[in-house]
Amino acid sequence: MATIINERMTAEIDGEFVVFLIGARINKPWKIHKWLPVARAMPRMIKELEADPESGYLGGFGGPMVMVQYWRSFEHLERYARSQDREHWPAWVEFNRKVRVSSGDVGIWHETYRVAPGAFEAIYGAMPRFGLAKAGRHVKVSGRRDSARGRMESAMKEASNVAAAGGPMPEIER
Repeated sequence: MATIINERMTAEIDGEFVVFLIGARINKPWKIHKWLPVARAMPRMIKELEADPESGYLGGFGGPMVMVQYWRSFEHLERYARSQDREHWPAWVEFNRKVRVSSGDVGIWHETYRVAPGAFEAIYGAMPRFGLAKAGRHVKVSGRRDSARGRMESAMKEASNVAAAGGPMPEIER
């Protein structure tokens, strides 16, 4: 079991990042042969991504039917999705061959959000390291980070300081 941190914590992450929500909806539960392969495909993909730090996958949570993922960039996400030698491509091709969206047996969806540097805030209380804090850095809430507005303003200020210095955004330590 994950260690519960009995403090108020927040998340920090450098630079732009991507939040990718992905899921499936079983419309015809009796057609197990149609939805089971979809449910089984995601864990294989996540295992592959977690084993490859260069993939740009920063982490995620959820299950085979709904998942939240964090990516270093949209380009990393797209590269993975289109790589024919990775787990996603053959699973996608097989889904389209066997199920096809037009059958209505299994619904699929995703939403992709590019998050600008500093354009987020997060709070975790009595939680293990989770979500964005697990994908980025887990930091104690104090001072200017004590409120949602303070965390947002703090993150925006830090992002603008890096941009003003003309330097590249530092890499995330994982």
